Parts: sequence; C-alpha cells; structure tokens
Amino acid sequence: MCLAIPHKIIEIIDAKRAYASAGKIRTEVRTDLMEELKVGDPVLVHAGFVIEKLEPEESEELNSLWDEIRKLAGENDLV
Repeated sequence: MCLAIPHKIIEIIDAKRAYASAGKIRTEVRTDLMEELKVGDPVLVHAGFVIEKLEPEESEELNSLWDEIRKLAGENDLV
C-alpha cells in the first residue's frame, strides 16, 4: 500500500528540488516527476517525490482529512 501526503510548495530550490510543508513540517522534496511547479502549489508527496499537483478543492478536502487524522493521533501541535 502506498501513502501520499498532501503538501504545499513553499520554496523552489532548483529544477529538481523544492521545500514543501505538511502542517508545520517542512521537508525537501524531489520535483523530477513534475513540470512547472511554483510556490503555493498544493501537491501530493510519496517517498520524497512530488507525484501529483492538486486542484485547490482537492487540496482543501485532503488537508481537512489529514487534520482529522492528526487530531485522532493526538498530534494537534503539528497542524
């Protein structure tokens, strides 16, 4: 089973790398599989790679679901 986590691009490093955030967590991600990403784009990240750019509506729904998962896990400070 694969799990992709919704992130938001917060900084472009170069043509193949960017920083992305999921809640308060910031991580470096690979962008080799995507073209034309920009700061603010909502994306799905799997195994450190951006695998899909999301539409705003999809992003809002997925972020709400992840917020609920974090609350259930007792990780409110990560939201």
